[in-house]
Amino acid sequence: MKTYRNLPIYVMLLVASLFLGACSEDFLEETPTESVSFDEAVATTANLFTIINGMHRSLYIRYGSQGRTGVGALLLQNEVLGEDFVMTSRANGWFINAYRWNDHTNAADGDNLFPYRTYYRIIRNANIVINNADNALGPQEEKDAVVGQALIYRAWAHFQLVQLYGIRYQNGMTNSQLGVPIVLNTELEPLPRSTVEEVYMQVNLDLDAAIQILEGYSRPNKSHLDQSIAQGLKARVALVQGNYTIAAIFAEAAREGYSLMSFDDYFNSFNDYESEEWMWGSHIVEDQSDTFGNFGAFISRNFSSSNIRGNPKAINSNLYNTIPDTDVRKSLFDPTGDHAILPPGIEISSRHNRRPYTSQKFIAAGTGDSRMDVPYMRVSEMYLIEAEAKARLGDATAADVLLVYGIVRDPEYTRSTNSGEDLINEILLQRRWELWGEGFRFYDLKRTNAPLNRNESNHTTNLAVVFDIPAGDNRWQWLIPQRALDANPLLKQNPL
Repeated sequence: MKTYRNLPIYVMLLVASLFLGACSEDFLEETPTESVSFDEAVATTANLFTIINGMHRSLYIRYGSQGRTGVGALLLQNEVLGEDFVMTSRANGWFINAYRWNDHTNAADGDNLFPYRTYYRIIRNANIVINNADNALGPQEEKDAVVGQALIYRAWAHFQLVQLYGIRYQNGMTNSQLGVPIVLNTELEPLPRSTVEEVYMQVNLDLDAAIQILEGYSRPNKSHLDQSIAQGLKARVALVQGNYTIAAIFAEAAREGYSLMSFDDYFNSFNDYESEEWMWGSHIVEDQSDTFGNFGAFISRNFSSSNIRGNPKAINSNLYNTIPDTDVRKSLFDPTGDHAILPPGIEISSRHNRRPYTSQKFIAAGTGDSRMDVPYMRVSEMYLIEAEAKARLGDATAADVLLVYGIVRDPEYTRSTNSGEDLINEILLQRRWELWGEGFRFYDLKRTNAPLNRNESNHTTNLAVVFDIPAGDNRWQWLIPQRALDANPLLKQNPL
């Protein structure tokens, strides 16, 4: 049995990012700049922290092409597959094929491979830490800190993968449908796809262990992971599984110590992870910026690139029209596209196309600087998870949770008088307003078994092409990448 213990461990000098490579799984390879031995890489807790820091950094570095820069690009893939995120022009073409549902339905497409490769790279790096911490020199509290964060990464990556490549989880069913391989070590033997149920079981085991061992751990900044992030992911997972009591409990626990952004602070607060509402995000510093690959290079309103100038991103006009005029979230979009009201010092050039309903939610550092921090978890999501979970349980306090959250966004919001499905639909609508552009929409459509419907909106036929996908259609499962199938004969392809 061949293991990575017999291979070099590569630590990239400038970014401290560790990657694994093997000839039998060349889709995971990266070119190293310098190497150290495996034994040295795992010898001390300080070295294990270097691996963890490399994993944090790996969330926003480029993997090949310009459109594959870390998790920000993965968020965009999920957004363009939905109905709420509108491409207004082809521009230089980035994410247009994904928008048309072409990428993930083509096993040979590089953008179909991108999430598979990226998340399994994270999993393998996490396994190095988890499986070697016991023998590392260093205090127990440091071992707990590195292992806890690695467990969160392993759980999160498996969770992301199974939502993409597996059939949706159905509460009350056996969920024996194929999910993704569960990887718990760094060995290279081929693994079959585990069932969806088995993947979720492992995800929960990892999160439960992380929640326990990260008790009392204080992270240095919000790019690192702590107990609250494990709790927040536990709430996300439980919501997808239909374990609504668990979802509500952990969503409430996760948000302890965080605050919602005020009405006055909400505008132009989606580029800085120091915001009181951000729980987890990547901070992009100037010397680590990927100018044309950053999240802000594709989703901001003001950065001056051919993509942003030619294809400013818009909200679905129908969704925009459901937002009350008194709700601060309506200010994040301009129905005229002129963007006359922007934060002080922010401008868009005369070369930027003006399109109706374009977003001004995400603002980059400047027209020549695409840097903006990347949001992965915010406290508002936790309120929405708790409210939805309680509403699905028939718990009358769901409206109380929604009121605490909703009145901060809209001072004229009053306690909902809805109940049952009407209350659930109200919460889901709030979720669409709140989380637009943050990578949730494809997952939400899939978990709620809802169809894609882009009709009678500002989606255009020449760009979107695909307007309707029925719930349960095979296209809701991403195809297993052909390169993974070629490398692993035990993998089975999803139905076409």
